Amino acid sequence: MMDWTIEEGGLDRDDVRDLLDVHFFEMRADSPPEACHVLPADDLSGPDIRFFSLRDGVGSLLGVGALKTIEPGHGEVKSMRTAPAALGLGVGRTILAHLTATARAMGLSRLSLETGNSPLFAAANRLYVTDGFDRCGPFGNYPDTPFTHFYTRKI
Repeated sequence: MMDWTIEEGGLDRDDVRDLLDVHFFEMRADSPPEACHVLPADDLSGPDIRFFSLRDGVGSLLGVGALKTIEPGHGEVKSMRTAPAALGLGVGRTILAHLTATARAMGLSRLSLETGNSPLFAAANRLYVTDGFDRCGPFGNYPDTPFTHFYTRKI
């Protein structure tokens, strides 16, 4: 992780909002409506969500991610996104490691997530599998769709 820093919060910063807008619109464009569960930026400030941004040494935004508590002991990875200029640098892995460490520090024992299975999601799916997530069935209120992959892991 070069000279990178992770900050909690930042939803009021223009570069964060811009990246989340790109994320929201791309997810909506590529996912069938019944399988698209991307949160708009304003919904990431809820009391059950911790939001983080990763920046380089000069303050440029590299990526974002959120951790949502969905029930006692169980967290969900939400809104992970790497800035286009930072693709391939390990940003996703760094954010996921931070979310996992944060979840452990909060006393959570399981992390889950849902994502798509189209080519747009290939890198994300590889990341989750190499980080120890296993495919599972739907959790929470998510419907099971042919487009959706669900993952979980003990932490």
